[in-house]
Amino acid sequence: MPSAAALVVPALKRHTATVIVAHGLGDSGAGWLFLAENWRRRNKFEEVKFVFPNAPNIPITLNGGMRMPGWYDLVSYPAPNQPEDETGIIRSRDFFQSLIDDEVTAGIPASRIIIGGFSQGGAIALLSGLSYPERLGGIFALSCYVLMPGKFKSLVDAKGDANKETQVFMAHGDQDQVVKYEWGTTSSKLLKDWGYKVDFRTYPNLAHSADMDEIDHLEGFLNTALPKLGDGKEDNNL
Repeated sequence: MPSAAALVVPALKRHTATVIVAHGLGDSGAGWLFLAENWRRRNKFEEVKFVFPNAPNIPITLNGGMRMPGWYDLVSYPAPNQPEDETGIIRSRDFFQSLIDDEVTAGIPASRIIIGGFSQGGAIALLSGLSYPERLGGIFALSCYVLMPGKFKSLVDAKGDANKETQVFMAHGDQDQVVKYEWGTTSSKLLKDWGYKVDFRTYPNLAHSADMDEIDHLEGFLNTALPKLGDGKEDNNL
């Protein structure tokens, strides 16, 4: 499915955890490589492998059919009862869940895997993570929204709702005019109403981007979700 191989930043020490990061519309995996570079420079998450997939180039209806990297077509702006690209959404969900499967097959427990993303990537990370059939270490979703709200919960329930207790970190700038702030707050409330453990953070005066406060809070989330395991004596499953 992807147009190019994912960028992978390997663990510096014994590989005990994996973080998968999904970019937004029109971007690439390289656009979010700065996360791993920042943490590597500061000797953070040395046991973590980072994976930055690349979306395929697809026609985007809202952009006049122009082809660009996207995880699904944008048929309309997110709003109740508006059409969405269900085929593309499910295809991308299956792709991201296959990336998680690959890590599990390689010996990383699902509980040591985090999936997240920004904008379109955050939206697909929410669906892919919450509908994964094993409990994950965590999910983060930046400047995004819940896809197909009328079907979302049934898609999750069909896989067993294994991530009901998984921590979800959501973040949104209150000046976002691309993925509107209200879409993020409404989505957060919807997930909380369904019983999910959502920590929603608001960033004043932030547009459709990420700032250092947000990245610092994301780092704290990862620290909590992926505690160091060290030399292997603490976890016999690795």
